Amino acid sequence: MQSAQTAPKSTSPADEKYDGFTEEERGAMKERAQELKAASRRGARAPKADPEIEVLAKIAEMPETDRVLAERLHAIVKAGAPDLAPKLWYGMPAYARNGKVVCFFQSAQKFKTRYATLGFSDQANLDQGAMWPTSYALTHLTPAGEARIGELLKKAAN
Repeated sequence: MQSAQTAPKSTSPADEKYDGFTEEERGAMKERAQELKAASRRGARAPKADPEIEVLAKIAEMPETDRVLAERLHAIVKAGAPDLAPKLWYGMPAYARNGKVVCFFQSAQKFKTRYATLGFSDQANLDQGAMWPTSYALTHLTPAGEARIGELLKKAAN
């Protein structure tokens, strides 16, 4: 009598069920919803909160490695693209022109990645040919890296 053999169960990532957004992504969406609610509660007549203070407070909450990058990036944006206004965007520091985000910082800790990210939205004037980068990995900032970021910000903000 021949015994029935069953195939071993696969444990490859393709067989795992996708449940939608990660916990970190859901957290970022909740923070964005809170940002929008706070802005709508303030109303037109109420005094507005200072977005830069909110951004600096969020930066101060970050772990040291991300905080150092975010503080330096904030200073570079203020010096190189003073027309961009700081604001929170999905719980992260961002910089906007006419209320629309041009660039943002994403801490490594927030999404449990190995590097922080400097990203640019479609509002950034970085178009170059048929393809160009929209985000950059940051592990630490060198003088050359800071100069490159300054150049990108000037171009993006124009």
